[in-house]
Amino acid sequence: VIQTTSGDRKIPVVASHGSASWVDEEGAYKESDEAFSQITIGAYKLGTMIKVSEELLNDSIFDIQSYLATEFARRIGNAEEEAFITGNGTGKPTGFLNSAELGVTAAGDKAITADELIDLYHSLAVPYRGKAVWMLNDSTVQFIRKLKDNNGQYLWQPALRDGDVPTILGRPYFTSAYMPEAAAGAKTVIFGDLNYYWIGDRQGITFKRLNELFADYGQVGFLASKRLDGKLVLPEAVKVLQMKS
Repeated sequence: VIQTTSGDRKIPVVASHGSASWVDEEGAYKESDEAFSQITIGAYKLGTMIKVSEELLNDSIFDIQSYLATEFARRIGNAEEEAFITGNGTGKPTGFLNSAELGVTAAGDKAITADELIDLYHSLAVPYRGKAVWMLNDSTVQFIRKLKDNNGQYLWQPALRDGDVPTILGRPYFTSAYMPEAAAGAKTVIFGDLNYYWIGDRQGITFKRLNELFADYGQVGFLASKRLDGKLVLPEAVKVLQMKS
């Protein structure tokens, strides 16, 4: 997460790498340039609103405003999570599923094999694996946990001790309800270093109380908003498994 000010933030990223070459004694160095491109992080507005009757505010036995602040944070957090994963970049951030490179195409349209998970792991370049994580829907985790060998033994064993991080092929995994379930053409599993997904935070959540706007109806309005953007700045750092269409 980076803090951005007014205007778009232009981030230079490497489009292609140069290389080193062997040089004879007193020989000339061979030029090999890096190619750079730019990714722009702007600020999209995310907001939510609710109206509450004056009677409820006056008669409530608990702090409505504190509850609404927590509820608005939950709403905004859910919308952010969905956009960071599946957003199309139109009026919202670009989710990493729309930028990540294809690592593996599954042979089936609903089922994933252990071999395909291994292939996805190795489709990611070695330098990115040290910090790489998996992300998938909980239903996909459920399917993977049921994979068995020819002797009926489960292939995947979750962490058995308290405090152990659950892993797939030795790397941590995280679930999200916004990751697509296994279905034809769906991008179901990602594996990569999500440190290369940059979030530009223009401002934190702002919370406003509108006392006058809905006074004619005996109501008080509450609204919250946040401005931010997100983009995967290095697509090769995240690989995706896509189901057969």
